[in-house]
Amino acid sequence: MSYSSENDQISETKTVLVSSRTVSQVYHKDSAVDLQVLDDVTLDIYEGEIVGLLGRAGSGKSSFLRIMAGLISPSSGEVVWNEKRQLEKNRPDVAMVFQSFALFPWMTVKENIALGLKGQKLSKTDKETQVTAAIELMGLGGYENAWPKELAPDMKQRVGMARALAIRPELICMDEPFSDLDILTAENLRTDFVELWNEDKLPVKSLMMVTHNIEEAVLICDRIVVFSSNPGRVAHILPVTLSHPRSREDQEFRGIVDHIYALMTQRAPVISEADISIMPKPPSAPAPSVLTLPPVSVAMMTGMMEALAAAPLNGRADLPVLAEKLQLELDDLFPLGESLELLGLAELEDGDIFLTDEGVHFVLSDHEERKAIMGYALIHNVPLIKTIRAVLDERPSHSADATRFLSELEAGMSPDYARQTLHTLIGWTRFAELFDYDEESNRFYTDEKEGD
Repeated sequence: MSYSSENDQISETKTVLVSSRTVSQVYHKDSAVDLQVLDDVTLDIYEGEIVGLLGRAGSGKSSFLRIMAGLISPSSGEVVWNEKRQLEKNRPDVAMVFQSFALFPWMTVKENIALGLKGQKLSKTDKETQVTAAIELMGLGGYENAWPKELAPDMKQRVGMARALAIRPELICMDEPFSDLDILTAENLRTDFVELWNEDKLPVKSLMMVTHNIEEAVLICDRIVVFSSNPGRVAHILPVTLSHPRSREDQEFRGIVDHIYALMTQRAPVISEADISIMPKPPSAPAPSVLTLPPVSVAMMTGMMEALAAAPLNGRADLPVLAEKLQLELDDLFPLGESLELLGLAELEDGDIFLTDEGVHFVLSDHEERKAIMGYALIHNVPLIKTIRAVLDERPSHSADATRFLSELEAGMSPDYARQTLHTLIGWTRFAELFDYDEESNRFYTDEKEGD
């Protein structure tokens, strides 16, 4: 494990509520290599804190949250409760709040909230008391008999939170609880929830939340855990000691946000030739044969490059500034930036993104020249595209079954990521007119004819 120097020093007087110890998660796939999602994750969650989990796509943060909640078991390692009891599945003292609300449409608000108490050894009166208290805490009074279809999205999430609170757990795990809400309603619900926590009105000891919004993490959390990707590992742990309520305009707040962006885009340290000469040579690792491509279109990349090239950014920007300008969050911003970096059109470094010379050339070019620039970038930077094009050029029919290439992708990633990668690849190569794809026959092809 590699922790940054930001790893906070938690007071020894604080009580550990739940810990992960060398947790790893591997998904086994039929006729393919195993997919490792988490590797050697050790983390303590203390009583009286909100911990945020940040990371790019593929960092395993949601899988880790589910392991800590007892919804799934790790492939190796363990989760320990109060430093002595192993966390079992479906513990009554852990509750989960989902991104998608997860309400039963045939149940009223009150029935959905009471569902979490089913099976608990409580009297009818005690159950009624806990449900009523949760309803009042989340501002749902008057909605007890409403159906989920009658509720706005923020009210549905209030029901999800009330259901978690009704069981009075020691730990609540929240998986992107505000991401399905519009900006204003998310801000309102987030503010209400943090106020309840700070006023000690929530009947819980600790909170863990996955978020893809860096500002949200800094607004809410006492500690932020940044995961690296593929597989997920703890890369940095940062304390946030700002008092509540926190303001996005506060200079220290902006400094923390900028610092997190920098950590997530930092490059490996430069090593001099003198250092290299005295360092033991590590075993050479084979380059990956396939790359996971995110669901990013050429139009999205073009829009980002044009925004970056325009005044006042003039080709370079702090990622937080660009995110605000384009109204993009972490799971949208980084895949775009990384796709441009993969193609040599931009670079990410220490929280900044800037256009390369080729990126500037792309922005200044007409449509036809942009196609040529993109085609060159794809052939030279995405090995699978180069392979497919070579196969098509070699065959008299200038066509090939896509199943073969999908199988190659599935050998190195999950089936879902493989299909996503293939879909992205098709969109990119169609723009550049490198080759096309026929969905009905599931074949790649070019328009060249034999003898051309």
